Amino acid sequence: QVQLVESGGGLVQVGGSLTLSCTAAGRTFSSSVMGWFRQAPGKEREFAAAVSLSGSSIAYSSSVKGRFTISRDNAKNTVYLQMNSLKPEDTAVYYCAASTEGYFSPTEYAREDRYPYWGQGTQVTVSS
Repeated sequence: QVQLVESGGGLVQVGGSLTLSCTAAGRTFSSSVMGWFRQAPGKEREFAAAVSLSGSSIAYSSSVKGRFTISRDNAKNTVYLQMNSLKPEDTAVYYCAASTEGYFSPTEYAREDRYPYWGQGTQVTVSS
């Protein structure tokens, strides 16, 4: 079993930055692809970024690529999402997700069914 707790959300102005953290409890983190997804009001949840166990394989959605950076610290059981140049359309609840595999094809990183464990979410609001 894995418990995921996100933090770092908040209110930020357009063009600002935030860093989200997700800390995992449970041994699965040490063997997991970790992902960040987000759900804007009235929309379906969508993939944002994911990173393999080693950190060597990373994928981003086209909407965040070049602005967001995912990273992980396996010693701290924590995955991060550094978000820069934030836009109003980045407003969403951000969810951390954990797989049970340390690696699978990055072409499948956006598939929610590859992640059996989810955090409760943290709100990010970008104001203009």
